[in-house]
Amino acid sequence: MSEATHIEFRNAQPSRVANASGTIDFGMLKMQGVRVRYGRNEEVFGEGEPADYVYGVVSGTVRTMRFTSDGRRQILGFHMAGDVFGLDLGGPHSCSAEAVTACEIVLVRRSAVEKAAREDVAAAGALLTFASNQLHEAQEHAIVLGRKGAGERVAAFLLRFADRFSGRRELDLPMSRADIADYLALTIETVSRAFTQMERDHAIALPSSRRVVMCSRSALEELQAA
Repeated sequence: MSEATHIEFRNAQPSRVANASGTIDFGMLKMQGVRVRYGRNEEVFGEGEPADYVYGVVSGTVRTMRFTSDGRRQILGFHMAGDVFGLDLGGPHSCSAEAVTACEIVLVRRSAVEKAAREDVAAAGALLTFASNQLHEAQEHAIVLGRKGAGERVAAFLLRFADRFSGRRELDLPMSRADIADYLALTIETVSRAFTQMERDHAIALPSSRRVVMCSRSALEELQAA
């Protein structure tokens, strides 16, 4: 099922709107929208803003996040090619989203998604499955944050990231150490020490700060399960 969506960008620079349509894939439900380019660290939407659109990543990486009352940043998730985010059906956006790298993102009107769900049982089921998967991911992340050791959290992060790429041995991390720290509720120094210790233990190699070679997946699995 698909539905064309017309979107106006009153404040967007003409170069930001790509000359192509795109599709957000919810499984049984596929929605047509338009592609928009975002530069590195550019805001996609802000917490509390009207949730008029749903977003699908075509290329690049996006982080969703919230800020605590004392101004500390908590990253809720990283979204890469094929991921959908910003589906806040209950009201305004509950978090903010920024481009970690240069991104191309498909925007689909939320009203079009809601209309498809009302009119088609399969579409409604696809959205329910999507929401269920999102909840499961949030629960898995909560379990990671509940781990006491920094090494356990960082190991779990690397394993989940590798699993997104079919267990690839060499990983190019698009996010910084600061991003990883704010995702795992740790300090940058603690994350760096965890990486260094894993390198000393020959679980990983670090050709550069953002390139990680997984030398021993079993060692990482043992660490995250400790």
